[in-house]
Amino acid sequence: MVEKDLVYRGKSKDVFRIPDGPHKGKYRFVFTDRATGYMEGRRPVFDPGYDIVVGKIPGKGAIACRFAAHFFRLMKDNSVPTHYIDTIGENEMIIEPAVPLGMEVKSPEFPGSAPLTNLEFTWRNNATGSFWRRYPFVTPCKNVHRVVEAWTKGDSDILITMEALEETGALTKSEIEQSVKLVKEIAEIVSGEFASRGLHVIDGKFELGRLRDGDGKIVLIDEISPDVLRVCRGFEPDRDGNCTHFKECAVTHYSDGKRTIKNKNQVSAADFIDIFL
Repeated sequence: MVEKDLVYRGKSKDVFRIPDGPHKGKYRFVFTDRATGYMEGRRPVFDPGYDIVVGKIPGKGAIACRFAAHFFRLMKDNSVPTHYIDTIGENEMIIEPAVPLGMEVKSPEFPGSAPLTNLEFTWRNNATGSFWRRYPFVTPCKNVHRVVEAWTKGDSDILITMEALEETGALTKSEIEQSVKLVKEIAEIVSGEFASRGLHVIDGKFELGRLRDGDGKIVLIDEISPDVLRVCRGFEPDRDGNCTHFKECAVTHYSDGKRTIKNKNQVSAADFIDIFL
């Protein structure tokens, strides 16, 4: 790998173009130890629900890669289309180049105009993280029935409604329906895999796109890793699917107009090695 082949440097991984060899023209994912979260004073708190890199967790890249490979193979077993090809190292995998869902800027001559470079889709089993911060009138950890949201992906993620995606021309109504259906299908598989190990997925986020050399079909791209999931222990739902331990588990705070919420039973990314690997 050389810097000239770098295609993209993200919060948790780097993407390189493969210039030669049997995988010429494909891309190489390199999972790093970089981790997102927030700061409490001078101490970093690692949380995949946040978008700012606050430090490194030694060995995290290898864990994320092995974890992602496990779920990509699980998707294949369930006939879910992805861009995954193979894993070639403890923190590296080969993937098909893909074009994320997005939209070109229509009037670049106007200052401030910018393209929609790609979208992320979040899905929520329970109300926590940014969902609760945006809707604080909801009881923490309420069952929200795997609600799907679309976000612009960047230094600061911005919520965009499905209706706006259609009206702006970013996606057609049919493409939106396909995307939501695919996200829920993947979420169901991921949630079930964790449930089989006595764990509960709170929420997650996926990126969708089209294979560069494909037929235009929307597929899962990017990754499924500890960086894109929040998982907890001790989940016990009532008959409506709301967690009965939210009073002991959820910790909220409000100061200077800002809300925070943490979950005491959330599994750290580093602990995933003991779950699937």
